[in-house]
Amino acid sequence: MTAIILDGKKVAEKIRQGLKEQIKELGLKPRLAVVLVGSNPASLAYVGAKEKAAMEIGIEVVKKHLSGDSSEQDVLSVVEEMNNEPSISGMIVQLPLPAHIDGDRVTQSILPEKDVDGFSLVHLAELLLGHERHVACTPKGIIRLLEEYKVAFEGKHAVVVGRSAIVGKPAAALLLNRNCTVTVCHSRTRNLAEHTRRADILVAAVGKAGMVTAGMVKPGAVVVDVGTSRDGQKLAGDVDFEKVKEVASFITPVPGGIGPMTVAMLMENTVELAKNG
Repeated sequence: MTAIILDGKKVAEKIRQGLKEQIKELGLKPRLAVVLVGSNPASLAYVGAKEKAAMEIGIEVVKKHLSGDSSEQDVLSVVEEMNNEPSISGMIVQLPLPAHIDGDRVTQSILPEKDVDGFSLVHLAELLLGHERHVACTPKGIIRLLEEYKVAFEGKHAVVVGRSAIVGKPAAALLLNRNCTVTVCHSRTRNLAEHTRRADILVAAVGKAGMVTAGMVKPGAVVVDVGTSRDGQKLAGDVDFEKVKEVASFITPVPGGIGPMTVAMLMENTVELAKNG
């Protein structure tokens, strides 16, 4: 068996094209505020990818780039300014922030109605109650990609490795909402492989290159690799792709899997907020 590749790049392009047509047809003027603090190379790259995708489909990006030594209050002031600007449809604060700034405090200061990332406590609570109004972009992208490939959810055992509020927990909630039986594993889980080998759908989101090996995967499982880290000079995922693809039925590559879907969902959330604004 060789797994079918879940091509996030291809699906993301289809979604962006649909959004571009929607913006034109509805006469929308979406504006996305991007707050960036410091010059973290990864953050600069992520923001650049978001800017490019936004401009391609007709979303104006308003970038606020603060120096790395800016105070927490400086950042909060910029967020407040964007909250109070009626023409701004949505806003993101690029993470991670410098260590001296409380990232949770900053992200929670974004008004829920402008929270493109879906990190607001309001939106997380809604998700747990089964209301998927504004969902975090990466978990939303996971589900959308699986749906595009007609992956069945109901009654399946899903194992999520990682419990962050950005990916692991909302991904688990989305899978629960689709009637999966969900196990969440993390750094304190004992005998991790015993859990992952029972997964019909396995989501790896810890950021440790090659952590998931072929022996940890149930034959025929759907494997979603959210991790991104450097393995020498190349970008690597949490999954040993070359070996696991010989065991799984579907698998996402890194790069080209969940990354493009995350950006596409950010664009979709921005358009939805513009429509509601």
